[in-house]
Amino acid sequence: MTRFEIPAELAGERADRAVAKLAELTRSTVARLFERAAIGRLDGAPLRRSDRLEPGTVLWVEMPEPNRGLVPVDIELDVLFDSPDLAVVDKPSGLVTHPGSGTVEPTLAAGLLAKWPQLEGVGQENRWGLVHRLDKDTSGALLVAKTQPAYEFLSAELAGRRVGRLYRTVCHNVLEFGSGTIDAPIARDRRLPTRFAVVAGGRDALTHYERLERWPDPGLSMARVRLETGRTHQIRVHFASIGHPLVGDGLYGGAGPVGIDPGRVWLHAEELRFVDPTGHEHEVVSSLPDELRESLASLGTGLDSVPDR
Repeated sequence: MTRFEIPAELAGERADRAVAKLAELTRSTVARLFERAAIGRLDGAPLRRSDRLEPGTVLWVEMPEPNRGLVPVDIELDVLFDSPDLAVVDKPSGLVTHPGSGTVEPTLAAGLLAKWPQLEGVGQENRWGLVHRLDKDTSGALLVAKTQPAYEFLSAELAGRRVGRLYRTVCHNVLEFGSGTIDAPIARDRRLPTRFAVVAGGRDALTHYERLERWPDPGLSMARVRLETGRTHQIRVHFASIGHPLVGDGLYGGAGPVGIDPGRVWLHAEELRFVDPTGHEHEVVSSLPDELRESLASLGTGLDSVPDR
């Protein structure tokens, strides 16, 4: 995060124009930053592009990375599905999906470009081929487009909520109901810009869950989660908002001893269901990684146990 204080000479200037001048960014870049909620007031008050700013107002800006281009990096990738148009890869926990502010380690995007050089030019710059993303600590199935027509088709399918994304998670406290829906808007947390939160007026977000297993002692639940929208940290924010932060998720209140220690956020993208550009339906499954299976083994069988499919 970079901080900027509004000087006297920019008093009364629109927020987007002031940021463009102070940060030496183009207006189009600033517009994209506002769309990503990557600009805000340090005091947490709401900020719109058209707001007129007082001198002395302090803003924070998540500055974009200098455009150095995506450099291919050989990374061992587990490919779950492969075709001329698209692929599904199994992302491990700990690997960043694509370059972002402050990212210095190799990313999945760099590994994809090394494996499939033809991805360059497909989709968005520095994240060639990626149709969606997973958080660094989240493992599992990720959809990759190999051609621009496939990228446009799959992006439209995702926007139209026709791509089925199923996750497995273990959360704190026993889920009272066997299934439920969390319908709550999400925006960047005004008090801590690295977090997101349920905020009135935020972007709509819809999460469905089904309880698979529960352990009253030490107080844990396993759930299968289906996303309709794909907001940043959506599952983590939604579950924390109803008093069930994910195990291992220190950012949203899920840290602490609970009888298992996966060494990461307990969240795995276990299944993708989609139609490819030729009209064929696919269901691609990613198995739980070892660290998550081992954490479950230490708990033993809980109540309402549902066997793996």
